[in-house]
Amino acid sequence: MKRLFVLLTLLILGCSDQKKVSNTDTPKNENGVPQYTEVKNGGVKMVTVDGKYQVWTKKIGSGNIKVLLLHGGPGFTHDYFECFEDFLPQAGIEFYYYDQLGVGNSDIPADTSLWTISRYVEEVEQVRQGLGLEDFYLLGHSWGSMLAMEYLQKYQDHVKAAILSNMTAGIKSYVAYSVKLKEDLFTPAEIKKYDSLDKLQMYASPEYQELLMTKLYGNVVCRLDPWPEPFVRAFKKANTSIYIQMQGVDEFHVTGNFKNWEMWDRLPNIKVPTLVIGGEKDEMNPEDMRKEGKLIPNSRTYLCPNGSHLSMYDDQQNYFNNLVAFLKDVEENKFTSDPK
Repeated sequence: MKRLFVLLTLLILGCSDQKKVSNTDTPKNENGVPQYTEVKNGGVKMVTVDGKYQVWTKKIGSGNIKVLLLHGGPGFTHDYFECFEDFLPQAGIEFYYYDQLGVGNSDIPADTSLWTISRYVEEVEQVRQGLGLEDFYLLGHSWGSMLAMEYLQKYQDHVKAAILSNMTAGIKSYVAYSVKLKEDLFTPAEIKKYDSLDKLQMYASPEYQELLMTKLYGNVVCRLDPWPEPFVRAFKKANTSIYIQMQGVDEFHVTGNFKNWEMWDRLPNIKVPTLVIGGEKDEMNPEDMRKEGKLIPNSRTYLCPNGSHLSMYDDQQNYFNNLVAFLKDVEENKFTSDPK
């Protein structure tokens, strides 16, 4: 009997101790202000990459689902992802902003040899390690999606699931579709004007930029007028030297490090659950994105019916309804892929 009493006492104490350990609520004072034992900085963490550079990250929200965002460009910043704050934390999803090296709040070295796809892949892995992410969700948009595809070829063992947002899987088809977009969106007079400016390489001229902004960007990049402020801010912050070195002067001129990039044959190597998401009015060929989904074995494809390249803004509810549903399906072991 005495032994039974001792065992019950130990069990009760053990349960009490376990309850104390599992209680992670931060204590608050009488005014409800959290009382931390360490200095807080709003979730910002600087991560060292390549042994000497600092890149900026920021944690938003808290939850078991942890998503690392890879922004587009190359040479843009995380800013245009800010609309995610209105959807993911409310669904119990934790996510991380990350300014890639060379942009925004991260170091901006002048060494142009850094701007290669392979080095960016290693940068993402160092950021993952620096944030302590394992079994996490990787979301790439545009160039960030291209980077995510490359990262998954080498490091997908760390990834629980992936989201490839608004990106084709090859530059040849991208260039061919950009030619079609010009033919579809420009009048014959505008094509003649564009071609004459192109021949003279007057890419910075007001006339050339106006054609890009009104005819291309306004139709297939972001269909809202005015553009959302976070996107405008990211546009203003862009590091054009990185963009030119990796892509070219604009969408119609892929002359940089991307020019021979093709992923089609390697897509079947991506085994983790994957959401391919984009827009029916995207600057990426919608048929390319459907093809992408068919080549990834364990994938689901959704194209926002009214979305362009920034579907997270111009077809926002459809974009986030499907993104959050995918994240929760994977987390709850309910994910099923599309028929192939």
